[in-house]
Amino acid sequence: QVQLVESGGGSVQAGGSLRLSCTASGYIYSNCMAWFRQAPGKEREGVAEISAGGGYNYYADSMKGRFTISRDNAKKTVYLEMNSLKPEDSAMYYCAAAPPYSPCAHLGQNAYRSWGQGTQVTVSS
Repeated sequence: QVQLVESGGGSVQAGGSLRLSCTASGYIYSNCMAWFRQAPGKEREGVAEISAGGGYNYYADSMKGRFTISRDNAKKTVYLEMNSLKPEDSAMYYCAAAPPYSPCAHLGQNAYRSWGQGTQVTVSS
């Protein structure tokens, strides 16, 4: 399993933007990748996922139009561009990798086997 390290979190005012990065310890050419988040007292929820080749993206409804997932396989990195941030976007954001050659699963958490430690995003009003 690849090791995943997230970065780019921080504090921002409502309406602001952040770009999260997730860097893998090994190549992720054949892995569906995703971002999830978990706020205090809430269950972890899916944010966005991207296919191994980058041609397929899937977003949770509340993120559509505001968040963009992308990847650079040569750099072993997946990104999450977050715009028009809201206080309800505050959470710990986690990167996850599905096993090699497994299909993306519309953010079904059971499909993901490798998880990062998370990066905190705080949005103030």
